[in-house]
Amino acid sequence: MSKDKNPRRVADNEAMAKTRMLRTSPQKLNLVAAMIRGKKVDKALTDLTFSKKRIAQDVKKCLQSAIANAENNHNLDVDELVVAEAWVGKNMTLKRGRPRARGRFGKIMKPFAEITIKVRQVEEQA
Repeated sequence: MSKDKNPRRVADNEAMAKTRMLRTSPQKLNLVAAMIRGKKVDKALTDLTFSKKRIAQDVKKCLQSAIANAENNHNLDVDELVVAEAWVGKNMTLKRGRPRARGRFGKIMKPFAEITIKVRQVEEQA
């Protein structure tokens, strides 16, 4: 009497990876996510490697994790993978502050974000 196996959250030709608690705002992270959406994974990895954005290295790590999940867990061909979706969400915000003039308090918000990358195997047309 064991529990049933959880159904897959993605299709048979897809795999995904999620990275939480990235120390950047979701708006800045979404600029990097938009840069790789719809591209082949080798082109997306190249773009992230040579990007000047600081958070691009963390997005690259998440994309490599999605590729590894596709290859090892779902037996998909790495050469045919495409970044199907990449979406960004808000996470927690650290509230900090510093004293300002006349006894006031200046709020400093330090936002965190999360990214989810879904890769899909697409057969090439001859």
